Amino acid sequence: MKLSRGLLATMIIVGVLLIDQIVKIWIKTHLYLGEEIVIADWFRIYFIENNGMAFGMELGSKLFLTLFRIVAVSLLIYYIIRIRNRAYIKTGYIVCCALITAGAAGNIFDSVFYGVIFNNPYPPEVATMFPADGGYAPLFHGKVVDMLYFPLFSFYWPDWMPFVGGQYFLFFQPIFNIADAAITVGIFVLILFYSRYLSAPVDSTDESQAHQLPHSDTSTKNDNE
Repeated sequence: MKLSRGLLATMIIVGVLLIDQIVKIWIKTHLYLGEEIVIADWFRIYFIENNGMAFGMELGSKLFLTLFRIVAVSLLIYYIIRIRNRAYIKTGYIVCCALITAGAAGNIFDSVFYGVIFNNPYPPEVATMFPADGGYAPLFHGKVVDMLYFPLFSFYWPDWMPFVGGQYFLFFQPIFNIADAAITVGIFVLILFYSRYLSAPVDSTDESQAHQLPHSDTSTKNDNE
């Protein structure tokens, strides 16, 4: 039996959330802040925390960021519910929206609950889940856990280069998590293959036109990516 697109989106969101949280909880309870595990020269597990958005960026107050994420995820879920059964919208587009939603929701969970359910000891101690003395921050003020670090290559700029001559350059510097990766993949694929949907509003007129297509055209439209 063919999997409905609404169920597919739900499975993606739940699956990404579970994997993201399992990895974060393991990192939080097994590594101390700043600890690094070298998997390869180009791939390391490096435990850090941040107050900001994806890849450690900062934007506004902590409470504002958390509330903004909650509103954004709520709107994305509502949007997916609206478009999930519309034959003229490709399945790949819905998958991209589900990945972005899951990634945003994963970081929301950290921001809302981690301050309450974890303590934040000084290194080299690792955090405890549900500590007897309580968490390190009130509800909505938790920090986002990051751990994926890919220092792919590095070099020193030649001395003759203006502005950057002699300086050390490392690619890729940001440290991120699985939720960030889901957001990035979803946005990248969406822009690359489904950007036409971003400029075309989804409304009841489009939907009614799709239902009025001849049977042969409808079957073609249903052959989604």
